[in-house]
Amino acid sequence: MHSALQFNHSPYTAFMRETKVDLGNGIELHVEVGGNPEHPTILLIMGLGAQMLYWPDFFCKSLIDQGYHLVRFDNRDIGLSSKIHHKEPRLNTLKMMSRFVLGLGNQGAPYTLYDMADDVNLLIEKMGLGQVYVLGASMGGMIAQILAARYPDKVKKMGLLFTSNNQPLLPPPFPKQLFSLIDKPASTDEDGIVDHSLKLFNIIGSPGYVNHLEAIQTARKLYKRSYHPAGVLQQFLAILCTGSLLQLDKQIQQETLVVHGARDRLLPPSHGKAVAKAISGAKFELIDGMGHDIPPHFIPYLSELFADHFKS
Repeated sequence: MHSALQFNHSPYTAFMRETKVDLGNGIELHVEVGGNPEHPTILLIMGLGAQMLYWPDFFCKSLIDQGYHLVRFDNRDIGLSSKIHHKEPRLNTLKMMSRFVLGLGNQGAPYTLYDMADDVNLLIEKMGLGQVYVLGASMGGMIAQILAARYPDKVKKMGLLFTSNNQPLLPPPFPKQLFSLIDKPASTDEDGIVDHSLKLFNIIGSPGYVNHLEAIQTARKLYKRSYHPAGVLQQFLAILCTGSLLQLDKQIQQETLVVHGARDRLLPPSHGKAVAKAISGAKFELIDGMGHDIPPHFIPYLSELFADHFKS
């Protein structure tokens, strides 16, 4: 890892350290690292509107304890990373969603997932990480697919968690789940956002495994750290304007493990299966009872699953 980077202790996680990385493209990413930098690096890429703290500390510590150096970061437009201020006319999101499902192109987003994958490539370079293991969740898994296809020298192996390649005619997300993610909350004060977040956890999370007290504490922590709803919409537009990754998947040569929750109603399991089918030699694992989240109950199994995949 690049010795010129200056790290401070993370105010959120005792075993992580934080820094800012200027990518040189007008974007600065907020990054946390943990574990021995001499160990193999796993780079974690989080999903739509999700700050890096959505990677649970328990999950991160488990990977570190299994012999890995960990890097997680806030994507552009979210958390403590650079925000994109876009003043173009408001886009017809519903029309774009319809075109997206049918495999028709969209335009007008301030950036696409290709730009976000370029950010990750530059992050790897600026941090001097060399070749890394990449683990992407949801939209982060889409970014990981682009990264592996376009920058194969940066990605040793790939892990994908409840993601999609957005190929045409895949079953769309259940409306309740999708709109819970992109709808505006009733109130934008702290209590309103916490209430909205708790509803989101209940709607997209693993049924029976959502810890309400923990979800409330997480929501308050994330709200105080950063609240930028425009970034959530712009990341969603980035997905809609990127379109299908099917042709890129066919180029991917890295060993890939795709893991999906059987109870995921935001991205139904057929999405993960489509990714695994498109990537040569990819393995697919369906986890009973898991939704579109990483609850503590599943972390020991999940972390061991990905750690073993990267070691094999």
